[in-house]
Amino acid sequence: MTGPHGTTAEVPLDALVAGLAVDVPDFPAPGVVFRDLTPVFADGPAFRRIVEGLAAPSLEDPRAAAVARDGASGDPGFDVVVGVEARGFLLAAAVALHAGVGVVPVRKAGKLPRERVTADYALEYGTATIEMHTDSLHRDQRVLLVDDVLATGGTLAASVALIEELGAVVTAVSVVVELAALGGRQRIAPHAVHALWTT
Repeated sequence: MTGPHGTTAEVPLDALVAGLAVDVPDFPAPGVVFRDLTPVFADGPAFRRIVEGLAAPSLEDPRAAAVARDGASGDPGFDVVVGVEARGFLLAAAVALHAGVGVVPVRKAGKLPRERVTADYALEYGTATIEMHTDSLHRDQRVLLVDDVLATGGTLAASVALIEELGAVVTAVSVVVELAALGGRQRIAPHAVHALWTT
């Protein structure tokens, strides 16, 4: 991709996401503006940069420092990537592959066949339930939690609760877009949040 700032590799990451994402008004409910990131995912060079960005959370917050890649040992700073249904699956799988670790899904209710833990939460246009298999994580396992958008923080806060219920440790939360006005970052505090584009 070539844009007004040059090639994909030259464009700042936040500008790259902003330039490719499409705002869809009144979806999935009136008054909600949906940030459609599928054009970002469809652009190969842009997607690669996003995956690399999500895998390397900011080190400004001490909690995020644990996620720093240790070049000497090859340790990415997390043992597994957890992705939130549904667009988070695309991102988490790619980040896990990039980092050389496994990936675990957080699914909507009724999708997992075995014993699971469950969390209910509110979001900007209703309520929902998410679940994880009880054996998907183990105690003290380091988790990088990945999703596409941080809005009110309901989904990610519930995901953090599930991860911690299973005894694992959330080292950071990485998202492509943060809608700052909705206050989701505060809902996830004190966990470190790394957003590629804050709007």
